[in-house]
Amino acid sequence: MSFGPVLALLATLFFMWGFITVINNTLLPHLRAVFDLDYTQTTLIESVWFIAYFFASIPSAKLIERFGYKLAIVAGLGIMAAGALGMMLAASIPSYGVTLVMLFVIASGITLLQVAANPYVAVVGRPETASSRLNLVQALNSAGTVLAPMFGAYLILGRSRSGTAVAGALITPAQRIADAHSVILPYALVAGVLIVLALVFLRFPLPVLTSSTQRLSGNERKGLSLWNHRNLVFGVPAIFIYLIAEIGVANLFINFVSQPTVANLTHEAAGRYLTLLWGGMMVGRFAGSAIMQKVRAETVLALFSVGAFAVMMITVFAAGPIAMWSLILVGLFHSIMFPTIFTLGIRGLGPLTEEGSGLLVMAIAGGALVVVQGWLADRYGLQASFLLTAACELYVLFYALWGSRPTHALPRPVAM
Repeated sequence: MSFGPVLALLATLFFMWGFITVINNTLLPHLRAVFDLDYTQTTLIESVWFIAYFFASIPSAKLIERFGYKLAIVAGLGIMAAGALGMMLAASIPSYGVTLVMLFVIASGITLLQVAANPYVAVVGRPETASSRLNLVQALNSAGTVLAPMFGAYLILGRSRSGTAVAGALITPAQRIADAHSVILPYALVAGVLIVLALVFLRFPLPVLTSSTQRLSGNERKGLSLWNHRNLVFGVPAIFIYLIAEIGVANLFINFVSQPTVANLTHEAAGRYLTLLWGGMMVGRFAGSAIMQKVRAETVLALFSVGAFAVMMITVFAAGPIAMWSLILVGLFHSIMFPTIFTLGIRGLGPLTEEGSGLLVMAIAGGALVVVQGWLADRYGLQASFLLTAACELYVLFYALWGSRPTHALPRPVAM
């Protein structure tokens, strides 16, 4: 059976949640100016986004189990559309609190899509090419992340006083309100696209997964435990820690390269350079998908993690354009990390795949700890805060070299 049309349609989901997630990268410096926030308060906005993954992952898995993948995907798109409409309300007031709530709603919808789509793509073809296949559709996710900064830079930063002014320029209260209203049009467009996409999925016949990956009954599940799979046990923290690195880089990129000691750019101009960061992730995923047809996924992951560590150390200790370009380059090395860790994490889970997927998606909540980097930036400087990112790359290296090896030797946790 050919799964080409199914994968093509699912790729639109990856595109949309990548696009919407990365709009935050231009939204954060915008909201920082509108509400006069420090770095800790700014990164707290993104923390709320990723906290949604923690709370929504298990309910999402239960929803899929009860109603199936198709209705779950439609529901996820509907929840995202509702959140996008709510962002229009938050911009109209304007309200920092309502903004946080609506971003949580959008992220909850994305969580439902992640829990459904990632394992679905991984199991609809040959197991040995699962990492290659997921990297391929994740490349479409990166296409969304490439376009989002241009979309945000033009419709949000480019239409606001805070986005076009030089660093340190004064913004009046009236200008702050006008800047807040610039968010209305972008989210109206996003809501419209999500509603159309939900209607398309509602009419499209998605094939049912085979019995080898479906959840078993209680009696059949006796003797099976997720704790017996080392690749999952170490994969969950690998996703958690990797997200700290990816989100920290993306969300602080504009503020970092705008500094006089780095590239001395306006936020609008810096937003355009952010496109290169996400473009590197797209190129890396297409390349990684091809490489993994020939080379083991674990080996590719190890090499990319070493490269990521190296460029982050350059970012921390270099100055001027070199620091900016090294930070851009980390996108290339981050590219294959999430899809590769994900497929290595669910490898060999069989009927436990849905539960394992739910745990791995829950681990995306690691992005919420970007607030730790914000705290470090406030106290030790924005450049020094990227040492946290470099440390995260080392755990990914550990997972690639040892933690991802499948085994059934791990004991179950002992009840205390």
